[in-house]
Amino acid sequence: MGKVTGFLEFERLKEASEAPDSRVKHWKEFVVRLDDTAAKQQGARCMDCGIPFCSSACPVNNIIPDWNDLVFRQNWKQAIDVLHMTNNFPEFTGRVCPAPCEAACTLNINNDAVGIKSIEHAIIDKAWENGWVVPVPPKLKTGKKVAVVGSGPAGLACAQQLARAGHDVTLFEKNDRIGGLMRYGIPDFKLEKWLIDRRMAQMEQEGVTFAPSTFIGSQEDAAAYGGKLTCKTPDELKAEFDAVVISGGAETPRDLPIEGRDLNGVHFAMDFLRQQNKSNAGDKIKGQLSAAGKHVVVIGGGDTGSDCVGTSNRHGAKSVVQFEVMPQPPESENKALTWPYWPTRMRTSSSHEEGAERDWSITTRKFVGKDGKITSLVGNKVEWVKDDTGQMKMVDVPGSEFEIPADLVLFAMGFVSPVQKMLDGFGVDRDQRGNARANAEDYRTNVDKVFAAGDMRRGQSLIVWAIREGRQCAAAVDTFLMGATELPR
Repeated sequence: MGKVTGFLEFERLKEASEAPDSRVKHWKEFVVRLDDTAAKQQGARCMDCGIPFCSSACPVNNIIPDWNDLVFRQNWKQAIDVLHMTNNFPEFTGRVCPAPCEAACTLNINNDAVGIKSIEHAIIDKAWENGWVVPVPPKLKTGKKVAVVGSGPAGLACAQQLARAGHDVTLFEKNDRIGGLMRYGIPDFKLEKWLIDRRMAQMEQEGVTFAPSTFIGSQEDAAAYGGKLTCKTPDELKAEFDAVVISGGAETPRDLPIEGRDLNGVHFAMDFLRQQNKSNAGDKIKGQLSAAGKHVVVIGGGDTGSDCVGTSNRHGAKSVVQFEVMPQPPESENKALTWPYWPTRMRTSSSHEEGAERDWSITTRKFVGKDGKITSLVGNKVEWVKDDTGQMKMVDVPGSEFEIPADLVLFAMGFVSPVQKMLDGFGVDRDQRGNARANAEDYRTNVDKVFAAGDMRRGQSLIVWAIREGRQCAAAVDTFLMGATELPR
């Protein structure tokens, strides 16, 4: 702890950001990291709280008090060394992680947690600027070959760790660029994609081979996915490599099969977001989905829905409405009941600040259209009540039906499972949710030398959980190949 009384002397600082009416005119990041003085002050607020709940709440177990202290002392070089001990990609988490560490911060009992995420952001950006982030190639090569399928944060972390252990790693991705849902799911205004490219350059020097536009599966499924793809079957991977890690995302979106579902203008959120990111990268998208001049309705109140709101605002939508079927959460949680765990409370994202109407306890009944194109949405209010078994049940509120104009409806209701054909191709058993069945100790599936990590194993989750899974899976694979490992979990 750098300053004993720091938490009494200094207030929590929020990173500065560009004004909403200005930032909606472009696709660049608009949050400005803390300068050295502000970061030092935030680091000074870290308490000698005895038990660092922040570290235990962080999925990668970042050693947060240590690098807070180092930033207070302006020892930035050692701070990035400590940060990289647990997190391969702090520039990703420092931008888009929801920061469960801050919810668990002891100071959060007073609603003014240490700005941990902003300090992390400052550390990694300063490290890149000063040339402290360098390739870490292995001292010895093992001669073992590992295939990693899926280049999101789990696959990237797993590949980097295995390459540093001396294995020959090939990272396969069906899309034309590496990055998974970070590349084509998270909007550029939250995470610019040159950040991924910069890490790829480092990983290439560490020995990772990238294989984009490579579909793992049958030729028929590759053709159905579209694009000019190289196709490799799961059997070919198992024959060519000493170990295979499947680390794709939970890509099967939750659908809403109601009347009017097949009308033109009703789409999954990821189709909308992916097209925009590809357009920002310079691709020409035939028939690209656009919210320009339209009444947009986003169904789903989570992060993906928020991303649709921000993207629609930048398109120039006439109106944006976001519905959530669950009740509106409280403005502030009951800390005595929830701390240090992640609380359910009202959260307003930067996209909501840019303009959107939000409503809760709403269910959609049908879509209305004309000439095959959607024109409006019919919904109603619901209440959540306990049934005779004690389970919460959704009940319609009588007389609450409404109809609103809708030219574009986006489903952002989460993802139910990985692509099942991928698991079928490898012959991997799955759990009751459709995820690859593997534990968090050895990450091994029922198929010899096939491992699973990230959303493929645990279901839809956060980037920081994916990084943890990728790192732990790499240690398990290294142990499998070599009998022991020096890779951290």
